[in-house]
Amino acid sequence: MYRVVIVEDDPMVSLINRTYVERDPRFQVVQAFQDGRAALDWLEQNPVDLAVLDVYMPLFTGVELLRELRRRGVDVDAVMVTAANDRQTVDALLKMGVVDYLVKPFTAERFQRALETFCRHRAAVAEASVEQSALDRLFAPAVPGAQPPKGLQESTLERVRACLRDAPPQGLPSETISRQTGLSAVTVRRYVNYLVERGEASSTVNYDTGGRPCRLYRPSGRTDL
Repeated sequence: MYRVVIVEDDPMVSLINRTYVERDPRFQVVQAFQDGRAALDWLEQNPVDLAVLDVYMPLFTGVELLRELRRRGVDVDAVMVTAANDRQTVDALLKMGVVDYLVKPFTAERFQRALETFCRHRAAVAEASVEQSALDRLFAPAVPGAQPPKGLQESTLERVRACLRDAPPQGLPSETISRQTGLSAVTVRRYVNYLVERGEASSTVNYDTGGRPCRLYRPSGRTDL
């Protein structure tokens, strides 16, 4: 499970960010701060995977916090959640390698897309050698809102996605997804293969079945194995 820290001086926005993060079972908020400098001291001692940062905070801005984290070699990815959308700020943060940049007000759907971008990044670099297909999904992901190919329905895709989100850490075989969604096994395989191609899902082969190996599907970026 990915460990997340929220740094936001507005308590209401901080609560919204926490709610959106914890809707995704791959993530857990482990700490929240209203002060960037307090967050810096804590992050130096406590490893996390992702920081959700505001830009404009009293005393120590999100830009200053991220720059100091990079200078000290603290390895953490960042999603910026802020009202700051001026060119200089955006350019500076992009050069520091932020995963995504959300301008207030934002929707739950847009926040989820930022989490998916982070998961694609982690999945792409999880292996000792990175496959071209993984890099393609990272740098040229599917366009949000794009219609699925002919023969696939968005409503059915969402049923399969919901089933995968609730999957155990090791994933689910297509037969189990079929039972839980009420779809045929053949239909399920078409949809999960499409989600794997998009980078939304990943698959592994389980050889510990005592019989024929079984392919398991799960959301991309799961780390709670």
